[in-house]
Amino acid sequence: MRLRRFLIPVSVFLVVALGVGLYLFQPWRLLTVRETNEALLVPTVSVTAPASTSVEAPVETAREVAMGQWRSLEHATTGKASLIRLPGGAHSVQFAGLDTSDGPDLYVYLSPHASGSSEKTFGEGFTSLGKLKGNRGDQVYEIPAGVDVSAIRSVVIWCQRFSAGFAVAPLEQA
Repeated sequence: MRLRRFLIPVSVFLVVALGVGLYLFQPWRLLTVRETNEALLVPTVSVTAPASTSVEAPVETAREVAMGQWRSLEHATTGKASLIRLPGGAHSVQFAGLDTSDGPDLYVYLSPHASGSSEKTFGEGFTSLGKLKGNRGDQVYEIPAGVDVSAIRSVVIWCQRFSAGFAVAPLEQA
């Protein structure tokens, strides 16, 4: 009888703790893949346009103004991040060939801190571009009007739930 009075509360506590732990850590996300294949604003492979004999006014196109390769922080990450200037002056960030772990609460941050900074600094002074669309593939994020792109030094994949950086890429002049 005494053993039962002890085992029931302990069992209930362990089940609740397991449920909370599974909710917070979502360990199955380490095995899941969310692939995103959006059209890149500036292709990663240069395409040569056919020669034209007519004289036409130049058309403004999107162009890469800064780029960098991902540096792993908490999770192994590869691919390229680019700052893209769009016709008309707006900006976007694109990820080409991103490959990282999935996580429970991942966001894309623009950071004023250099990519070599301490991981915890990336959680300060950032501009959020929203949730990470997928942990693999190509994706594009619009930078809101009013953001000073000259102050952006890196782009970060950040887990808000655990205040941890998955990866950072420098945005250095292309």
